[in-house]
Amino acid sequence: MEAAEILVSALIVIGALFILVGSYGLLKLDSPMSRLHAPTKSGTLGVGSTLAASMVYAFVWGVGSVHELLIMAFLFVTAPVSAMFIAKVAIHRRRVAVEPPSPPEDSTWATKAAPVAEENA
Repeated sequence: MEAAEILVSALIVIGALFILVGSYGLLKLDSPMSRLHAPTKSGTLGVGSTLAASMVYAFVWGVGSVHELLIMAFLFVTAPVSAMFIAKVAIHRRRVAVEPPSPPEDSTWATKAAPVAEENA
């Protein structure tokens, strides 16, 4: 049991350090893109480590639980997607001297809607 206690404690401390670094980066970095990088990477690793500690604890001291795997899977899928959308907003809000090119006719993945031609009825 002593090795499991050390493992759980180490995973919690590692997770807390990653979350602390991500929070600090979110507050102290200046540009939106670098500010976005800190919490998405280190926050995900910190929460993953904390959930791993919870899994080890559940398997050693009680009934095993795999709910944490579902939480980790959801987190590892949603964090990059939300970061991508936040990055797109930061790119579009950036002030540039030159107008960006028109989006392609295919609007499946366009981030800026193309003007719709009005039909004469």
